[in-house]
Amino acid sequence: MERDFFSLPQEIVRLGERAEEQASPYFEAVLDTAAYNSQKVLAAFQQNCVSDTHFVGTTGYGYDDRGRDTLDRVYADAFGAEDALVRHFMLSGTHAITTALFGVLRPGDEMVSVTGKPYDTMDSIIGLTGEKMGSLREFGVRYRQVELGADGRVDLTAIGEAAKKRPKMVYVQRSRGYAVRPTVTIEEISAICRTVRAESPETIIMVDNCYGEFVERREPVEVGADLMAGSLIKNPGGSMAECGGYIAGRAELVRQCAYRLNCPGIGRKAGPSLNENRNLYRGFFFSPHIVGQALKTAIFAASLFELLGFQCTPRYDEPRSDIIQSVITGSPEALCAFCQGIQKGSPIDAFVCPEPWAMPGYDDEVIMAAGAFVQGASIELSADGPMRAPYTAFLQGGVIYDTAKIGVLQAAKLMLERGLVTVPNL
Repeated sequence: MERDFFSLPQEIVRLGERAEEQASPYFEAVLDTAAYNSQKVLAAFQQNCVSDTHFVGTTGYGYDDRGRDTLDRVYADAFGAEDALVRHFMLSGTHAITTALFGVLRPGDEMVSVTGKPYDTMDSIIGLTGEKMGSLREFGVRYRQVELGADGRVDLTAIGEAAKKRPKMVYVQRSRGYAVRPTVTIEEISAICRTVRAESPETIIMVDNCYGEFVERREPVEVGADLMAGSLIKNPGGSMAECGGYIAGRAELVRQCAYRLNCPGIGRKAGPSLNENRNLYRGFFFSPHIVGQALKTAIFAASLFELLGFQCTPRYDEPRSDIIQSVITGSPEALCAFCQGIQKGSPIDAFVCPEPWAMPGYDDEVIMAAGAFVQGASIELSADGPMRAPYTAFLQGGVIYDTAKIGVLQAAKLMLERGLVTVPNL
């Protein structure tokens, strides 16, 4: 006789079965893309003759670190970029993006965000908030933004008008951040690049690629972007990287970013890999498959919570360009219950009850469920959201669909127990 490990109410179990049945036709496309991207990564490993000697770490200055330098080439080849910079000592995706911005922008330059206001943690980097922090604004970099259209999509006409003023950089945030808007697809990024190039060929097009790697078959630099950056504890780290970030794109721009990350004249020639290489290689190899597992989890969650009457973006049957699933819960109580339920379904700290707190870099209190092996690893099952209307939960990750699904069901269970949702008769 099989054991009941999680004591889920039968109505939640049946609803979960119905949600999975409804979602299953959309899993096939996810798995096809994961298979294609896995082959892409395998080819990059083979083209660069990766060997176990590349897993040996260096210390001190890290001169002639073959593992570090070869990993850069593996990333570049898999992403279709001229060059890449992959370092475990980048603290986060925000750090990687900041390195890229300060690497290529100079006093007097202008940066234009064409996907509206960027994610909250970018405010103090750009200089929208905070003083005497060394922001771009304090270094004389001007900033403006092009708002999204009424449908939440990029406004190509407005982008074209902005490009006529020949800014130094056009900035694209692929993922939604804490906004309830569609993710920018690769096709839309391609259209942005064509629009900008038609008006200002010299403008650098930079993409915040966080949460988007390997979700589609092409990456931003393959459709015209000059530079992109992201976090290793999101998609490309494949749940194995313990820290880090990457920058990829045009070789000259990546070189400038390396000078900013380390120091002018040394750049990528130094930087010890310590004992991190093996996990960085292994995680990147795992990444396309694990991104597929995260996408299956997101599709299942959307299917389940739509059946429960919640608005989800994207819907379970819509195309995706990142791993994030938004569930508009409608109240602070429901948002907290959702995140606390996800925590109950996690392998680490399942006994912990997350509460809203003043998280650094955010204007509102944030509740965050993150029962992960690596702190803050969004590719592992996690959920969070700012405590502001419409109280949207942002779900991401799921290294193994079969266990991540339990976290989603636990979220529904806790909301049911607190009288925040009614299970429909199907």
